Amino acid sequence: MLSLSALKKMVGSPDYSPAGFLLLLLLLQASTWYSAVSGFSVKGPAEPIMVLLGTDATLPCQLSPEQSAAHMHIRWYRTQLSPAVFVYQNGQEQGGEQMLEYRGRTELVRNSINKGGVALLIQHVRASDHGQYRCHFKDGQSSQEAIVELHVIGLGSAPHVHMMGPEVGGIRVLCSADGWFPKPRVQWSDMMGVNLQSLSEVQTQDEDGLFRVEASLVVMDSSLGNLTCSIQNPLSGQEKASAIFLPEPFFPRMDPWKAALAGTVPILMLLLAGISYTGWRQHQAKEREVKKKKTESHERDQMKKEKEMALEAKENLKAELERRKALYLVDWKKALLYPDWRKEKFQLANVTINQEIHQNNSDPERKENFREETEDLSLSDKRGDCNLITLNQEGFTSGKHYWEVGIEDIDEWTLGVYEKPAVKSGLSTDLQNKIFRVVEKKGCEYRALTCGSQDISLKEHLLLEKYPQKIVIFLDYEDNDISFYDMTQGTHIFSFTQANFSGSLYPYFNLKSMEHSLSEPY
Repeated sequence: MLSLSALKKMVGSPDYSPAGFLLLLLLLQASTWYSAVSGFSVKGPAEPIMVLLGTDATLPCQLSPEQSAAHMHIRWYRTQLSPAVFVYQNGQEQGGEQMLEYRGRTELVRNSINKGGVALLIQHVRASDHGQYRCHFKDGQSSQEAIVELHVIGLGSAPHVHMMGPEVGGIRVLCSADGWFPKPRVQWSDMMGVNLQSLSEVQTQDEDGLFRVEASLVVMDSSLGNLTCSIQNPLSGQEKASAIFLPEPFFPRMDPWKAALAGTVPILMLLLAGISYTGWRQHQAKEREVKKKKTESHERDQMKKEKEMALEAKENLKAELERRKALYLVDWKKALLYPDWRKEKFQLANVTINQEIHQNNSDPERKENFREETEDLSLSDKRGDCNLITLNQEGFTSGKHYWEVGIEDIDEWTLGVYEKPAVKSGLSTDLQNKIFRVVEKKGCEYRALTCGSQDISLKEHLLLEKYPQKIVIFLDYEDNDISFYDMTQGTHIFSFTQANFSGSLYPYFNLKSMEHSLSEPY
């Protein structure tokens, strides 16, 4: 598109004429009319994008009026549509038409694509990336584009200034530097700041497109003293300078002194080389110190930024957890997740686990002795079910309760709840009437069981990815729900939801499977 800024530049040119201005105005009006017909226009930055060589460049474009560009065909190109710098179509990058020099270095920044804003990110900018880019948007039969100017700035080496030797009537001084882009400007000046004209200047480009410059000057004024050579980037105005001291004895004198000068020049050259070397060493040391301070400052800024980002991430995570917890607590009964949050809806049961027997079973050297002890215990236990967990209150007949049991490194166990039916006059209340709703482990197999004293009415095999180390049991008496969760993984194991409780419920924990428990005499 022809921009207003481009029109102003043309008007200010020496070749400006009224007829030409009228033609440009008509072209601008036609471009505006075409944008209105197509339904959108594309705007680029008013000023060129300037980046340092080797850094990343971001070239933005914006649809006007704001609208989503996610469905559009977006193409970035230099002088011709294909091959292109970058092609975005059907919601993804299309690499088939991409220029080889941009492969692996470009991507589309789509953070604002739903509002019509996209940007081309070019990584590790090269000298060849300098120039114009066009962002082309196509929606059906309508298309618009804008021009984005990228200026690559290469700040090369500081100039190296040295004397070449005597010339007729003076001394020739050479100034050289390399690694600059675009073509730099060279300026000589004396100690009073007066600019001097170069005698010759040669600029060449290497294979990366970077410029090397060599400029020479013949100094005839022996009182000039210091001479400064400055190399300046024409785009950014940044420059680097070096100075050289021209001793008066180096300048040619009248013929009688030529022989003496010829003898002293080598000595003076060596002296000057020593002085220059000392100055260079001091300059290098100063540059290293400045570079070290810049690096330390950058590292401090980076650490501060990383700390701020970590704090921000922590706050975002905290807010997200609060949001999820609020959603969970609204409908926690259906969400089979987050047992820690679920505890807030339940009351911790007052239970005691026989720790001595429990811990003996986790000791490999005492497992065999423990098996004999538990066999004797199963025959002598007054309750007859080897229950290792004791409820320090009356059985549960209402409310919501939970308790936790650690089962690390136990090969065989049964964990859950048993129901003791309500006592009716004239009926026995012995263990024959108990109903167990439990999860058991035997070897590597897990099962959910509902059983009485002699039969099993529900048997369901459970597939667990990891062995639970600690299990929490949630009992909701009014909802007739018994749920098991793996506290280590925070995952749901199984829920008994079909039962209708009518009696008192008690925790149950045994270091045998139900098959052993049912086969033992009461």
